[in-house]
Amino acid sequence: MEQSISYKDTGVNIDKANKSVDMIKKWVQRTHRPEVLAGIGSFGGFFALDTSKYTQPVLISGTDGVGTKLKIAQMMGVHDTVGIDLVAMCVNDILVHGAEPLFFLDYIALGKLEPEMVEALVKGVSIGCEQAGCSLIGGETAEMPGFYAEDEYDLAGFAVGAVERDKLLDGQAVKEGDLIIGLPSSGIHSNGYSLVRKVLLDKAGLKMEQNIGELGKSLGEELLTPTRIYVKTILSLLPEVEIRAMAHITGGGLPENLPRVLPAGLGAQIDSGSWEAPPVFQLIQRLGHIAKDEMYRTFNMGIGYAIITSPSQSDDVLKCLHDKGEKPIIIGKVRSGIKGAVIS
Repeated sequence: MEQSISYKDTGVNIDKANKSVDMIKKWVQRTHRPEVLAGIGSFGGFFALDTSKYTQPVLISGTDGVGTKLKIAQMMGVHDTVGIDLVAMCVNDILVHGAEPLFFLDYIALGKLEPEMVEALVKGVSIGCEQAGCSLIGGETAEMPGFYAEDEYDLAGFAVGAVERDKLLDGQAVKEGDLIIGLPSSGIHSNGYSLVRKVLLDKAGLKMEQNIGELGKSLGEELLTPTRIYVKTILSLLPEVEIRAMAHITGGGLPENLPRVLPAGLGAQIDSGSWEAPPVFQLIQRLGHIAKDEMYRTFNMGIGYAIITSPSQSDDVLKCLHDKGEKPIIIGKVRSGIKGAVIS
């Protein structure tokens, strides 16, 4: 008689999956806002929109992943920060339109489910949600042996937020002569890591544990620095001043992301001399002999978020940002007669 084959024999361990759910509950619960109606474990996440806050609410959603930055986390065996990146990439996007992030869901796919690793990943997501003021109300963990190697995983997620219809920012209010204010990034954020690995690891042969003098820390620590979440700063700024548009500077850098919020016929003139690119970007450019245009189309170069306002409002915007502990920089101007964003 042939021996019976179980699901566990294929590499999928349901018992470990159940254990991981129990381990992550505390991280999920700490993110819950009053609008959350149920804990994890249901087929869907329940969130009751507080309609007393809105006259005409518009729901805005965004989805993203972390990209090949995950390779760095897996190489180092550090899994509790990339969840912050996952949340940041989604909530910063919907924030561009003035939306307050309300709730978040994640998806974790891995080759072999280890409850401790899943807990570390969800811990990072939880920290990111707390920084953004939104609730983690559900997710999915998929063990996929044969598709991912045992030590590999991928992360994806999506956020939903809300904004009053008459406060929705879509870039149509932008005018020629408006000023572009940049907010500093915390480093590379979550874009361009295929080029980072090609230059720093493959070409230059640097090691993760290697201390890099100009960085003031090990290479691994620098590369795993989480993406900044700008939500609380921006949501507190919006009621105080007039903002005409905003942009999250992700893949494609300033040249690709600023034009997404500019009306037809207007472009952005960016003065790259108005701020100094952080040392990690200088290191990548030097060791990879990378052209300036390529750097600015791949990385944020130290500017993680951009705000567009009128010249008459710029002093008030700068003061408000300084008062909130930010270090804003006027990095450019909106102009007609140019296409896209020009870096000088």
